[in-house]
Amino acid sequence: MIYRACGRSGLKLPAISLGLWHNFGSVDSFETARAMILRAFDLGITHFDLANNYGPLPGSAEENFGKILKRDLENHRDELIISTKAGYRMWDGPYGDGGSRKYLVASLDQSLRRMGLEYVDIFYHHRPDTETPLEETMSALDHIARSGKALYIGISSYDADRTAQAASILRTLGTPCLIHQPKYNMFNRWIEPSLLSTLEKEGVGCIPFSPLAQGLLTDRYLHGIPDDSRAAKPHGWLKREEVSDEKLTKIRELTNVARKRGQSLAQMAVAWILRHKAVTSVLIGASRVQQIDDCVGALNKLEFTAEELKSIESVLQNAGQPS
Repeated sequence: MIYRACGRSGLKLPAISLGLWHNFGSVDSFETARAMILRAFDLGITHFDLANNYGPLPGSAEENFGKILKRDLENHRDELIISTKAGYRMWDGPYGDGGSRKYLVASLDQSLRRMGLEYVDIFYHHRPDTETPLEETMSALDHIARSGKALYIGISSYDADRTAQAASILRTLGTPCLIHQPKYNMFNRWIEPSLLSTLEKEGVGCIPFSPLAQGLLTDRYLHGIPDDSRAAKPHGWLKREEVSDEKLTKIRELTNVARKRGQSLAQMAVAWILRHKAVTSVLIGASRVQQIDDCVGALNKLEFTAEELKSIESVLQNAGQPS
C-alpha cells in the first residue's frame, strides 16, 4: 500500500480507501462484508468510510461495521481511520436532515453509538445545504472536533466557491478543513479544473468517490448490460438509460487502452484519478473480495505516458461534463 499526505496535514491516508455505501447493510451478507473489510485491512487499506444513512436500512452499515470492529479489529483501532458523515435525511421531523448544528451533532452521537466508538477520525458534512448558513454548519463541525468526537473535519460535494468559503471559515475558527469528498471518474469530471485547483490552494485533501462510475468502468459492461448489474435494477442509482450505446463503445475502447497498459479497466480508472497531485486517496466500493484485490492492483502501475493520456482523452472527449 502507498500512503499519501492528506492536504497540508500530518495525516496520511492509503491511496485506496474502502467505502461502505453499498453491500454492507442489513439486507446484505454479513460474512461477505466481514471478509471484504478484513481483506482490505490485510492489503493495507486502513481507511473505512461510512455515513449515517448507509445501508440499507439507514444506519445498518455503521452497525455492521461496529460488530466487525469489535469482533476482529478492536485491538487495531489506532491503526484505522474511520470516517462518517451527515447531511442527507436520516430521521423524520425537521432536525434529521441538512446542515444545522442540531442535526450534525445529534447524528454523530447516533453514529458513535451504532459503531461502538468514542470518536471517529474524520467527520464530514455530506452535502451542501443552502437553507442553513454556511457559518452555522462550519461552526458545528468546529464544535464537534473540539468536543473530541472527531479528530478531523471534511466536506463532500461542495463546489469550488463554497469549498473556499468553508475552508476560510474553518481556518478562522482554528479547525482546518482536512479533506473533500467529491464524485469523480472518467465519465463525471465536474471537479476539473476549478475544484481541484481550489483544494490545492487551500491545502485540502481530495478523496473522490464512485471512481468506477457505479461499475461502468469495469469489464462488467463489455457485452452490454448484465441482468444482475446495477443498471439492470429498477430502483438503483445507475439507470439503464445512462448506459447508452455510445458509452458502451467508450468502455470497450478504454478497455483496449487498459489492456495495452497491462491493467484491467478498473485498475486504469483508479490510476487515472490518482495521477492528480491534489488527490490523496480513491474511495472504492466492492461487493466481493476479488474486486478489492483488483483495485489495489492499480498501484502496481500509476504512471501514464503522454500517449496513453492522449488516447484516453480522445475516447472520453467531453464525456461527463456537469449536467
